[in-house]
Amino acid sequence: MTDKLDTFRDMVAKQPDNPLARFGLANELLKVGAWADAVEQLEAYLARYDDEGNGWGRLAEARAALGDAPGAREALDRGVAASYRFGHAGMAQELEARRDDLGDGA
Repeated sequence: MTDKLDTFRDMVAKQPDNPLARFGLANELLKVGAWADAVEQLEAYLARYDDEGNGWGRLAEARAALGDAPGAREALDRGVAASYRFGHAGMAQELEARRDDLGDGA
């Protein structure tokens, strides 16, 4: 484990309702390829925070790494909607391109 990973684990343990601590932990988990744990933290973050699109893209990355293309596509759909809602057209287009790259398969 990295020092940052341990730091964020401690933060989440002390403040489980802090969405930004969960987002930080999820990012560190993504860096080490702990996909299932990252999904868990990102889902908890997204349940508590009105993300502007980035978190949804990271959730899609983790779900895709686990072989969950439908789940990745759903996260990208939600990320696109959030990005447009917050006025981030560039991010929305990036997420749309990633969604298109997933194709239509399950």
